[in-house]
Amino acid sequence: MTTISGTADVAETARIGNGTQVWHLAQIREDATVGRNCIVGRGAYIGPAVVVGDNCKLQNYALVYEPAVLGAGVFVGPAAVLTNDLHPRAVTPEGKLKGADDWVAVGVTVGDGASIGAGAVCVAPVRIGAWATVAAGAVVARDVPAYAVVAGVPARQMGWVGKAGHRLKPDRGHTWLCPETGARYDEINGQLQPAESTDGRGGHAG
Repeated sequence: MTTISGTADVAETARIGNGTQVWHLAQIREDATVGRNCIVGRGAYIGPAVVVGDNCKLQNYALVYEPAVLGAGVFVGPAAVLTNDLHPRAVTPEGKLKGADDWVAVGVTVGDGASIGAGAVCVAPVRIGAWATVAAGAVVARDVPAYAVVAGVPARQMGWVGKAGHRLKPDRGHTWLCPETGARYDEINGQLQPAESTDGRGGHAG
């Protein structure tokens, strides 16, 4: 069952999936799509035509500007911002207040399972890879690989994380181990992927 607070502002053309909860003072704009079983926290903002996958959590006052696309299972922490203007200005060179036709929106794309920490800023256009973690307060200005953890201003990679969100430890060779689940990941050409199990059916999530 979908639950929408009476104080939330949800456009008539927005599509809200079954089981999603939209809390006090949240705003979901025209033609936005929010998947099933999501939580949209107090004061959160989802811009026009933004796409949010199933099972996502947008915490209080998270701001997701169009044309952002969030995969399934994405976490956006309190007061995090996904921007959309590569050259922000309030006015044109002639001093006229800019309108929608005076700039081209660029978006942030977030892969399945990724997490963006509280107060982080993702400066569009940028892609956050699946299961990556952006630390609280980070400013992301370039693409983040899948399973990477980045922190700082500007954000830099600090290591790798598994699907459980824990920092991975080097195991052997180019293999990394999740201390929480025991899952292993292979690093190939600077990219991480779940290691295949010995029976060839693939490693389990971690």
